[in-house]
Amino acid sequence: MATPFDEGRAFLGTGFKFPLQVTPRGKLALSRTESRIEESIYFILGTRLGERLMQPEFGCGIHDLLFAPNNPTTHALAVEHVRRALVTHEPRIDVLNVAPETTDAEPSLLLIRIEYRVRANNAMGNLVYPFYITEAS
Repeated sequence: MATPFDEGRAFLGTGFKFPLQVTPRGKLALSRTESRIEESIYFILGTRLGERLMQPEFGCGIHDLLFAPNNPTTHALAVEHVRRALVTHEPRIDVLNVAPETTDAEPSLLLIRIEYRVRANNAMGNLVYPFYITEAS
């Protein structure tokens, strides 16, 4: 249910929740405001280039790095792929920073920290996208 606070931010958009979900009433779940942008970012980064037949340029080239060595060169390529995909396919945000991060607990995991600003209202947002370099998932 929309609140007065949400109504003032309607310009951020409303759309189907990703991944698609069904409400208890049998309708498709909707996503609103900032969560809509966050879902869009995950959708862009999770789509391989060429995966969408009618839009082969849509998506992120990070998936080309699957099974690449987990080293600074791969990290720099991942950052560039993510930045390029978001600048190209998500016009509602300004990408402020994209930074790779690794952890000793999971050597095949590359965490990509993304900081962005919503252009319409200057709200700041951030998220962490997990990318497994040496595992196909």
